[in-house]
Formats: sequence, C-alpha cells, structure tokens
Amino acid sequence: MPKIIKLEANYPCYNALHKMGAEAGDDIVMVNPGEVVELMRRVPPGQLTTVIDICRAIAARHGVKGCCTLTAGIFIMTAANAVEEAKQTNGNFELPYWRTLKANGFLNEKYPGGVEAHKQLLEQEGFTVVNQGKRFYVARYQDFLAGNRELDTV
Repeated sequence: MPKIIKLEANYPCYNALHKMGAEAGDDIVMVNPGEVVELMRRVPPGQLTTVIDICRAIAARHGVKGCCTLTAGIFIMTAANAVEEAKQTNGNFELPYWRTLKANGFLNEKYPGGVEAHKQLLEQEGFTVVNQGKRFYVARYQDFLAGNRELDTV
C-alpha cells in the first residue's frame, strides 16, 4: 500500500468519491494506516480535521482524484481504539484522534467510549458540541479545520 486503482461505479465508497469530484475510471488511492495516522497526528490543539480532509490530502500526495473514504474511516477508528488500548496497557502512543471528525463535522460513534466520550474530549479542548437528532456535531467546525500547512504531506 498505497495502491492506485481505477474508480468503478460499484465501489462502496463511490458516492463519497463522486462528491469529491472523482468519476468512474479516475485514479484513486487505497490508503494505508500509516498515512492516515500521520495526518491525524498533525492536527494541533484548537483545530480539527475530517475524514474528507484527510482523504483530500492523501489524494493530493499521490496525484489522484480521491481516496477511499471507507478505508480511511476504518483506519481512523482502528487508530483511535489502538490508542486507548495502549493507554490501558501502559503504552504511550499519543494521537489526538478526537480532533478527527466524520464528514460535515459529526462525531464518531465508533471511537472508544462512543459519542459521549468523543464529545467530552472535544469539549475539554473548548469546542462546542451540538445535538442534531440522534447525532452530534461540532458547532462551526469549518472555522477550526486544520489548513493545508498542517495536512500538507507532499
């Protein structure tokens, strides 16, 4: 990995990639966990990122139209859980995973402790979390997105 492939309309992440501007037949990258973790680690206190922003940065790094958001999302969730597991076994693996949101600023229910724990970590850093039905999101999350400098991997 990473592996560059041609996007096909039947791929599970096709709709997300299409929203990012990729069409069937375009080159996309299947990300690897190391790239995802590297970008998550770069988000400084007081700033946020989303799975979409991470995918855009990785796609730019590889000169392709997009990256598989499904794979990136799985790696984000896995990294978050690995951090919490490492803490419980006296490991020291620092990764501010809570600063990585789902698309549109929504909290990740698959993070350790679910949405409530994600909400608490974000509020400890001064972010305002708002309830929208059964989902939660960071208010004005766009104002806090890490810029290209933080996520620039080229």
